[in-house]
Amino acid sequence: MYRFLLTPRWLGAAALALAAAVVMVLLGDWQLHRYHERSAINARIDAADSVQAIPLTSILARPTAASRAAGAPDKSVAWTKISVTGRYDRAYEIQARARTVNGDVGFEIVTPLVLGDGTAVLIDRGWLPAAPGGAMAPPTVPAAPDGPVTVVGQVHLSESRATPIARRDGRLDTRRISVPRLAREMPYPVYGAYVLLTAQTPAGSTAFTEIPIDHEDSWLNAGYTVQWWLFAGMALFAYGWQARREARGEIGKSASSTVAAGSAPGGSGAPDRAASTRAASRQRASKAMSKPTGDRVEESDRRAAAGRAAAGQAAAGQAASGGLSARDSD
Repeated sequence: MYRFLLTPRWLGAAALALAAAVVMVLLGDWQLHRYHERSAINARIDAADSVQAIPLTSILARPTAASRAAGAPDKSVAWTKISVTGRYDRAYEIQARARTVNGDVGFEIVTPLVLGDGTAVLIDRGWLPAAPGGAMAPPTVPAAPDGPVTVVGQVHLSESRATPIARRDGRLDTRRISVPRLAREMPYPVYGAYVLLTAQTPAGSTAFTEIPIDHEDSWLNAGYTVQWWLFAGMALFAYGWQARREARGEIGKSASSTVAAGSAPGGSGAPDRAASTRAASRQRASKAMSKPTGDRVEESDRRAAAGRAAAGQAAAGQAASGGLSARDSD
């Protein structure tokens, strides 16, 4: 009953359906991986207030070359709560412009913290509103504390799509915080990620607004996972459904019904009737042409003989008429 599945056409359809299902399952697996990855990030964000901070140097690779940043850390360390001690270097302070917090546009102030071994990590001390002159007007920045400072914060990965860096208002000015790009402007090795400050000893200025951390939309990835897996099941179901219709002969019946509907009176059968009329005319002509050649010759001879006989009878009648006229004249 299902032997037709071994034909090349159905084998090709089976291979195509299986390949599509495999690709969709793999896409679903990738979305599931993203769901777990983003869920772990959200868990680190939520646990920041309750977990103990760990030393920065225990999770980030130590930089070695001056004016260079260490390699970017793995995504798994993003938002990890850390602590680090050093001295702020205000000479290389950075203002990141056009940064939005709670719908307001302002600046994030990032200051290098130089550790005891001569390396540095960039500390985002917080957000400040722009001056009254407009969104691009430089803010009034509280000075970073002098002397040793212990910072507690969360690891922030370097931002992509680096933008140009210029000197403005006595600070390095940029749009995006790209650690590798900023490290070129500094005389010491720089860690490959920066830190969002949440606490500081001694305490920092209250003029700063702490940078809010948005949660990852992990449930979107969960929805995509289910969607791709459903598509994989639908591809296999469609193949099985078509095979079942073929086995029951439903596909052939549908085609026959379509042909019958096309030849029904008043339907789309008018072209078929015209074709039938033309075929009948061709058949009659073919029959006429198919007479043996001898029959057509004999018929022609008969017609010629009949014509000659008629002509002879007419001539005889004229001759008889002429003789009677001569006798009458005598």
